[in-house]
Amino acid sequence: MIEIFRSFIVGGIQGVSEFLPISSSGHLVLIPYLFKWNYNGLAFDVALHFGTLVAIIAYFWSDWKSIIANAIGKPDVIARSEATKQSSGTNTQIATPTARNDTMQYPKNLLWQLLVATIPAAVVGLLIQGSVESRLHSPLLIAGNLIFFGLILWLIDRYSESDKKMINISHGKSFLIGVVQSISLMPGVSRSGITMTAARSLGLDRESAARFSFLLAAPAMLGAFLLETKDINSSSLDISFLVGVIASAIFGFIAIKYLLQYLKKGSFVIFLWYRILIAAIVLSIYFTR
Repeated sequence: MIEIFRSFIVGGIQGVSEFLPISSSGHLVLIPYLFKWNYNGLAFDVALHFGTLVAIIAYFWSDWKSIIANAIGKPDVIARSEATKQSSGTNTQIATPTARNDTMQYPKNLLWQLLVATIPAAVVGLLIQGSVESRLHSPLLIAGNLIFFGLILWLIDRYSESDKKMINISHGKSFLIGVVQSISLMPGVSRSGITMTAARSLGLDRESAARFSFLLAAPAMLGAFLLETKDINSSSLDISFLVGVIASAIFGFIAIKYLLQYLKKGSFVIFLWYRILIAAIVLSIYFTR
């Protein structure tokens, strides 16, 4: 029962921290460190990321249908009709979600933009994977990354004039966000945080920046899961393993929903204070043990 409880807690933390700009990889390293729990291993971490992938697919299911349909030249009829109404007679080709009360509009070729933007992080990940696992899990480094990149996010969010919707994002800007995403391979940076930071600096409003970050996570998570599947031993697929994955998916879905709602009016400053608090706790424990 203890292992099941721990898996549920870690899975829930992964689900929330993957989408909030507070670093999921940092939390997955720090939680065992802070509570002296046994590290469940890379395979378990990968499985938890699969849970958050499920959350992305489930929450954006109608969006993905429209995005894919437009990318392969078979636009969703409902999406196009809704887009026509919302675009007030313009000739811009866009795809819109159809299942939820959601007015976000996407570029016609967004799927290809997301796939191309995933390439830089994939290449960097393959090159430095061993170093990340063996050298970059220091509590001091994670604490420093939490504070530094949280501060960068807050500064850019506060002082940049960013009010563009995702319909305005170009292939070049998408690729730049993908390049910046590579930095998140270091624990404590936050993949969602660094991509939202880049998107905000390139002119997207908060909600569009978060939504692009979430959609960009899907191909990255899928690729990582497929790459690391070989490390998942069938003997480790027990009930606690499954509980962690389910918790990750459920809490991830909830985090996406409420963060998008919050960012319609709220800022990122709350996440800066959270990152500073966690970093302070880590540093205090590190220097007193």
